[in-house]
Amino acid sequence: MPPPGPSAAPGRYPAGALAFPHRGLLGIGELQRHEILFLLDEAEQWVALNRRPAKHADLLAGLTIINAFFENSTRTLLSFEIAGKRLGADVVNMHAAQSSVKKGETLIDTAVTLNAMRADAIVIRHGSSGAVRLIADKVACPVINAGDGQHEHPTQALLDALALRHALRARGREELSGLVVTICGDIRHSRVARSNILCLQALGAVVRVCAPPALMPDAIAAMGAQPFHDFDTALRGAEVVMMLRLQSERMEGQFVPSEREFRHLFGLTPERLARATPDALVMHPGPMNRGVEIDSIVADLPDRSLITTQVEMGVAIRMACLDVLTRRVRGVPGWGADGAHGDAGGRWV
Repeated sequence: MPPPGPSAAPGRYPAGALAFPHRGLLGIGELQRHEILFLLDEAEQWVALNRRPAKHADLLAGLTIINAFFENSTRTLLSFEIAGKRLGADVVNMHAAQSSVKKGETLIDTAVTLNAMRADAIVIRHGSSGAVRLIADKVACPVINAGDGQHEHPTQALLDALALRHALRARGREELSGLVVTICGDIRHSRVARSNILCLQALGAVVRVCAPPALMPDAIAAMGAQPFHDFDTALRGAEVVMMLRLQSERMEGQFVPSEREFRHLFGLTPERLARATPDALVMHPGPMNRGVEIDSIVADLPDRSLITTQVEMGVAIRMACLDVLTRRVRGVPGWGADGAHGDAGGRWV
């Protein structure tokens, strides 16, 4: 079992809490490159632990983690639950359908109630952009954004980066710098796309985004990504292809003529994948709509599809986040256990 506490290479990052001076994880856009790398490196010990027969550590023993999900989830909720339990924490899942929110309770009242329960960390998924920050401002413990509206999904971007790094290292490539990544699908409604654009660019990758005009945000170029409407063109020279499903639950109105038309123009088929580099990697955050944005034969390609690796890395990166963000309350030396507090920007001071 890895030793409880910091594991990143000494000297590579600032000491103690200076390596990650945030009291929560609300978005990739708030992180510096070295802070992203710090979380990725911290996750490596948990990748190793999770591959052993005995997958339990007592690092968070006695702490309580609340997973407050106001929006349906399977992968993310299960991943956070497993992460917390493998670290030894008491994990409580709160589903909106079973909460007082359905009875008219305001989000702020819910936040105040959660805070009164003295949780040591709260993981939140909500259908409205900005809702997670609203709750984070009302509670005393660290908050992790598990997806808010069309805003961000930071742990998804981190696990995707970790999965990519493992795949590239297996091929003898150490970093993501210069890597050409094409993200295709419903860019407009995807918080995964936004977080991945920010994360991949921070790590030096070249990011292309491809979607029908109606599903491409107007300000996408301002984020530094290269926009395409022709998938074949966007695939030329791509070393990684990340597919996104149509976010029908967030759409108001008709954005594409039909799923059949979408597949014809933007579906990742074997023939279309051949336009990328010969060994291009395939990714998808799930859930997949096989036969729409991705064909089964592509999704299941051995040595090229990272889809199951993404799921594996999700547990490890969430273990790393829970570990790092609870170091203060656990009194880890150098992590502000002497009474440091968070400022308005979410950083420990």
